[in-house]
Amino acid sequence: MNIEQARFNMVEQQIRTWEVLDQTVLDSLYVVRREEFVPAAYRALAFSDLEIPLSDDEGEKMLQPKVEARIVQEVAPKPNERVLEIGSGSGYLAALLAHRAQHVYSVEINPRLKTLAEANLAKAGIRNVTAEEGDGAQGWSSHAPYDIIVLGGSTPVLPDALLAQLKPGGRLFAVVGEAPVMEAQLYTCVAPGHYNSASLFETVLTPLKHAQQREGFQF
Repeated sequence: MNIEQARFNMVEQQIRTWEVLDQTVLDSLYVVRREEFVPAAYRALAFSDLEIPLSDDEGEKMLQPKVEARIVQEVAPKPNERVLEIGSGSGYLAALLAHRAQHVYSVEINPRLKTLAEANLAKAGIRNVTAEEGDGAQGWSSHAPYDIIVLGGSTPVLPDALLAQLKPGGRLFAVVGEAPVMEAQLYTCVAPGHYNSASLFETVLTPLKHAQQREGFQF
């Protein structure tokens, strides 16, 4: 496989056509090498338009490249901003966010994936990501407030506790709902306790472990 041609095809045929037009985001896809974050067994699929399994038994997957790029474009990290990522996965989305942000705190409930993400980030020479093990479904108060919060898995209901950890002007990306109907949404803190929301696109993601359920819902 010609890796650079495959990367170019991913950017031009999958990502650019999915309304990702911010050139700084597109440029970062060439700098942060996705194949280095993909499990060896799936490396030939690194640039494919699909979710790549990170485990055979627990259901964790890397997001589609176009979704990862769209997330970064929508939250628009700035060089002085701090990011909370909930769900480290392989570390790739954290790496994309870190390419533009000051620092990323990435929280992962699965210790094996936390170790994997740390190793991948270190191998890629990315120093401004701190991977921490824990349950971030209700946020991560240790380093709050944040300029940006990104949920790497879906949640039936967005907890108020997550919104409360945003700074004024901060943005939160989440996929909200239950399969087969989920919607990617961007929340912006316009003032303490006040938020605007915008619907971005429909998709289906694996739920976060311990995600907040709707009242009366039995999982």
